[in-house]
Amino acid sequence: MAVCTEKTVWSFMFLLTGAVGQTVIYPFTSTCAVRGSTVTLPCTFTPLKSFNDGQKEVPLKIVRVRWCKNHEVCQGGTPSVFDSNSTNNDPRYQYLGDMKTNCTLQIRDVQQGDNATFRFRMEADHSKGHFTNQTGVTVRVDDGSRMRISSSDDKKLSRGENVTLLCASVCAFHQLEVTWFKDGHALSETGSSLHLSPLTAENSGNYTCALKSINETLSEPYSLQVEAEERQPADGNLPLIVGVVSGVLLAVIAFILFIFIIRRKLAAAEHQRAEGGETEPKHPDNIYSSIQEESHRQETSRAAEDVSYALVQFKHSHERSRHVEEVDNAVVYSSLASRG
Repeated sequence: MAVCTEKTVWSFMFLLTGAVGQTVIYPFTSTCAVRGSTVTLPCTFTPLKSFNDGQKEVPLKIVRVRWCKNHEVCQGGTPSVFDSNSTNNDPRYQYLGDMKTNCTLQIRDVQQGDNATFRFRMEADHSKGHFTNQTGVTVRVDDGSRMRISSSDDKKLSRGENVTLLCASVCAFHQLEVTWFKDGHALSETGSSLHLSPLTAENSGNYTCALKSINETLSEPYSLQVEAEERQPADGNLPLIVGVVSGVLLAVIAFILFIFIIRRKLAAAEHQRAEGGETEPKHPDNIYSSIQEESHRQETSRAAEDVSYALVQFKHSHERSRHVEEVDNAVVYSSLASRG
C-alpha cells in the first residue's frame, strides 16, 4: 500500500511537472486588424520533453501543430485554420513558426469572418504531450473605417528635403496594402508609407489613401505644399547679407568719390578758362593736358612781362642819362657864353 501510494505521488509529480513545463505564450491576447490588411499573431511554445510511465522516462516529440478559430481545445475533428498535417490549408493563413518553439501565425487579407479568437495547439507522439492554451488571441476586425494620413514632418517643406506620408487607421494593423492617390490620380505605391525625396514643386498637391479595393476607407485629403526656394537658417544668412550690404556701400562711396573728383577737375578747368578768356570747351579727358598747357602759357607770359619790364627800365635809365648829359652841356655852354 505504501509502495502504491509512493508510485502515485511520483506519477502525480511527473504529471504536474509536465503540465507546468508545457506553455504557450501570446505577447498580446487581443488585437485589431483592418479588413484587407495583414495581421501577425506572435506566439511561442515550450513542449514537454518527456514523461514517466511509472517505470521509465519516456521522451516526447512534437509531431503536429494547429491553429483553430473559436474553439477552446482545438482537438479531434475541430476545423483548423492551419494544420501541419493537412495539405488543404487556406492560403490566407500562413504559419511562420516551426515544430520546436515558434508558433507565430499570419493572417493575410483579413476578412470580417476573422473577427474571432484564435488558439494554438501542439500535439506530441504521445497524448501526454498534447497541450492547448485556452486563452488564445482575439482579433477584432475594423470594417469600413476611413484611413487617415499623417506626416513624418509637420513643418513647412522646401525643395530638396524629404518627407514620409503614413496611411493609418484607428485600428492597429500590420503590413497594410493601400492605394495612394495624388489629386485624384492613383500612384504606383501600395505600402502604408509613401516616401517623397527629394521634394520638388511637382510634389505639391492633395494626397489620399484607401485600403486596396475598399473605396469606403478613402481618407480625407492631406495637403502637401513645397516651397519654391529652399529655406536656410537666419543665422546662416547673416554673413552673406552683411557682405552684400558692405559691397554695395563701398561701390556707392567709390562712385561718389569718382563723380566728386571729376566735378572738381571740371570746375578748375572752367575757372582757368574764365580767367584766361578761353572759349573753346575742353573734353574731360584733356583737362589735365589743358591745365599743363595753361600753366606753361602763364609762365611764358610772366617771362615776357619780365623782359618788357627790363626794357622799359633800361629805356627810362637811358633817357635819364641823356637828360643829365643835355643839362650838363647846357651848363657848359652857358659858362662859355658868359666868359666870352
